Amino acid sequence: MRDAVQAIVPQGLDDPSRPSGGNRYDRRVIEGLRTAGWQVHETLVAGTWPHPGADARRSLAAALDAFGPNVPALIDGMIACGAADVVVSAASRRAVIVIAHMPFGAADPSLAEDEAEVMLRVRRVVVTSDWTSRYLRSVYGVAAEQIAVARPGVDLGPVAAASAGGTRLLCVAAVTAAKGYCTLAAALGMLTDAAWICTCVGSLDVDADFSADLARELAAAGLAGRVTLCGALGAADLDACYAAADLVVLPSFGESYGMVVTEALARGIPVVVSDVGGTAEALGVAADGARPGVLVPPGDAAALASCLRHWLRDGNLRSRLRRAACSRRESLIGWQVTANIVSTALRSAGPAGSLRTMVSLIAPARVRRHG
Repeated sequence: MRDAVQAIVPQGLDDPSRPSGGNRYDRRVIEGLRTAGWQVHETLVAGTWPHPGADARRSLAAALDAFGPNVPALIDGMIACGAADVVVSAASRRAVIVIAHMPFGAADPSLAEDEAEVMLRVRRVVVTSDWTSRYLRSVYGVAAEQIAVARPGVDLGPVAAASAGGTRLLCVAAVTAAKGYCTLAAALGMLTDAAWICTCVGSLDVDADFSADLARELAAAGLAGRVTLCGALGAADLDACYAAADLVVLPSFGESYGMVVTEALARGIPVVVSDVGGTAEALGVAADGARPGVLVPPGDAAALASCLRHWLRDGNLRSRLRRAACSRRESLIGWQVTANIVSTALRSAGPAGSLRTMVSLIAPARVRRHG
């Protein structure tokens, strides 16, 4: 008889119009667990997570009550931190393992106390980077042995062919302020004297007002003909965008890892990315220690523009970064490695019938503030 697990994930997990790194991670882990021999009972929960309404909370409670103590629950962190009392209650009856894609309390302080309580009381926490592990330990006081680091995997693609001038820029991220699109637009506005084009792939619907404002700003700056906002694309079209890119740019204000970084490196494409969260970890180094890209300060349009100008002018730099990207490509892990780490975390949670008394003995969480 196969081991069974209930995977509780957002209802829009596979919505092609609103793709996200967290959703892709959940889907690939679920697929990998099945490959590893788990019987996965997939439960999709509707709601405006991590700020659910009453109906969403009731649906989550019903989902957590649908299986007995012998089936652990693997729950997306965006859901878990939005209904802490529901999850903590379930954790007293069955093994609960949370996938913490990112610490939501870092961006939304109203979630911090509840998120901390969840992380402390569930059996295991799966995180996508060492950076997230350090955050949960230092800010929420989660024990190191409670955390499993399962970095996102990646599918290796064909190495993209470089153009002569490195002029084809690509940004893959939902079009929101948090992804740094204003920084990107301002930086590109400083490079009107250089030859380049920039393709932006990402949902225009997550923040439709911002997307419309950005389009107007690009037009007013005379960049509409050089910056293309494609919206969300299917896998084949996205692959084609990567194949046609010389450099991937990700100017986010926050990333717990940055799956776009490794997706670019999987095709031998260098990356310019904000030095936030786990992006340096995702960028990594080549076999000789060289970085396959450049880290820039978040929100610093002048620094980003300077970096891009250097890239466009210096053929030797482009060659060095491309060699480093192709070398780093060889050390990237696949999705089955990620799923196997999650599988080990599930097994290490122990039989659900022997819940450890620590769940009921831990005091309510106290968030440790920085500064």
